[in-house]
Amino acid sequence: MATKALLSIEQYAALDEPVGVRYELSEGELIVTPSADFFHNDLRDELNSRLRAFLGLHPVGRVISEMDVRLGEGVVRRPDVAFFQKGWLEGVDLSAVPLPIAPDLAIEIVSTHDRADDLNRKVSQYLQAGVQAVWLFYRSTQVAYRYVQGKRNPEVLSAQAGDKFEEPELLPGFSLPLSEILK
Repeated sequence: MATKALLSIEQYAALDEPVGVRYELSEGELIVTPSADFFHNDLRDELNSRLRAFLGLHPVGRVISEMDVRLGEGVVRRPDVAFFQKGWLEGVDLSAVPLPIAPDLAIEIVSTHDRADDLNRKVSQYLQAGVQAVWLFYRSTQVAYRYVQGKRNPEVLSAQAGDKFEEPELLPGFSLPLSEILK
């Protein structure tokens, strides 16, 4: 039986990503995934754009896409979109890769190559690191899941049912109709 070579965060940070490949680190194990497709990136950019527009009017924090964040020892994830509450980034070296702190909200767009067990592990890692909410978007089924601290089961939302994402504690006044996002 082959043993897995585990990486430290420093070794991970020193890696060069080849074109067309994305890396993450899960409990020291290097996770390699293909680059996202057009639809994934379009949805990521739409989410980022809506959050940025909201934050321009209501400066309660900052949003970034595709940034490595350290979630714990041997865990680096790259949420498609990450939101940090105002003041959370103060004193943090923003040139550090990965960022040494977890976001308040992590948003992931599920791709066809994503496996359920990997997604469950990723959501658990986010929540264990103190992320307050995790949103998973399934474009193909027009369904989204909202995971929050302290709840075992996610809230399931549907574009066809007219559901919308709201995160009043983190983003007071922000509303995201799924029918506009998951088309």
